[in-house]
Amino acid sequence: MSAPTVVVPGPINAHSHAFHRILRGRTHEGAAGGAGDFWTWREQMYAAAESLDPEGYEQLATALFAEMVVTGWTAVGEFHYLHHAPGGTPYPDHDMERALARAARSAGIRLVLLDTCYLSGGLDAEGRQLELNETQRRFSDGDAAGWLARHESLRAALAEEDAGTGLITLGAAIHSVRAVPPGEFGVIAAGLPAHEPLHVHLSEQPAENAACLAAHGTTPAGLLERHGLLTPRLSAVHATHLTEADVAALGTAGCAIVMCPTTEADLADGIGPARELADAGAVIALGTDQHAVVDPYLEMRALEHGERLRTGIRGRFSPAEIAAAARAGGLASLGLGANDDVVRVRADSLRTTGTRAPQLPLTATAADVASVTIAGVEVARDGVHTRLGDPAELYARFLTDHPEFS
Repeated sequence: MSAPTVVVPGPINAHSHAFHRILRGRTHEGAAGGAGDFWTWREQMYAAAESLDPEGYEQLATALFAEMVVTGWTAVGEFHYLHHAPGGTPYPDHDMERALARAARSAGIRLVLLDTCYLSGGLDAEGRQLELNETQRRFSDGDAAGWLARHESLRAALAEEDAGTGLITLGAAIHSVRAVPPGEFGVIAAGLPAHEPLHVHLSEQPAENAACLAAHGTTPAGLLERHGLLTPRLSAVHATHLTEADVAALGTAGCAIVMCPTTEADLADGIGPARELADAGAVIALGTDQHAVVDPYLEMRALEHGERLRTGIRGRFSPAEIAAAARAGGLASLGLGANDDVVRVRADSLRTTGTRAPQLPLTATAADVASVTIAGVEVARDGVHTRLGDPAELYARFLTDHPEFS
């Protein structure tokens, strides 16, 4: 007799940095054996960004996308800025982007490649624009016009890699108001097709807000509003440290807000005002960002638990609202249409026995995912990818082939 299951629409992961998966379980201890801090994490993140080549990136991303599939995610927005070779020399033919597309096609997951504009090294405490460091040179196209030219040629390359599957589409991103000078915003907005989603990291840390205030006399959200970028196609990622005016502006514009609760906890970024944003009119979506955890149910649960911890009030989001953030919010954020992708969730596990079906977001985990069907194909069953096998073995193979990350 087959185990009882509940069929749910497939969750959407609206924010991912695939190369961050290398960092899992490696940044919590400092050099002297003490607890790892933000700088421990940052140093290793840049080391990973500096070292990956297209072959290694395809192998790593295939393992990650397979992990996403077996844990229940059915689509991913990949916030991608590892465009060029170390030092900034362009690859011959979108080699890094093609690697991600092939990885997604192998895993059978829907991919929206959020091709990211990244032009400067950030803002200092006084609001001065910084030069790109050596690692960041591989992120940059020089200026917004250069980024747009590469972005347009990327469209055809991704269509080739999609090979008629309909799984791979192109989106856009501004890395942040730190990494793209506001004088370039208009070039980006004017050059993008109206239907294409646009994402941006926003107010992840108080230092970002302080530097933006020093440079421009307003918050990051205020700066985007000033340049006409707050529209329903914009997704603000994190949106953790907002003023009341920021919340009102983002909500009134109907922007999506991509919360990444397990990453925001792991990096000690804080807890954003999700309920206030939703009440103001923003669309809430979820992402895994750095992949400290890849589990749609833990992200759903952390959204509500963060609200409870922040406010001392229970039931900030109903189970239906939590499920909507994981599905409808992600579809809206990534500009995806409706589809029939589904996940079957076990209703008789140690975690879920006795749970009423609508309340599974508050009891289930990825371990309860019995099967995943994307575009009519069953791509995962009982934690194993139907074509690629156990994603843990894919990761192990990557580390064996790339000992520099071991």
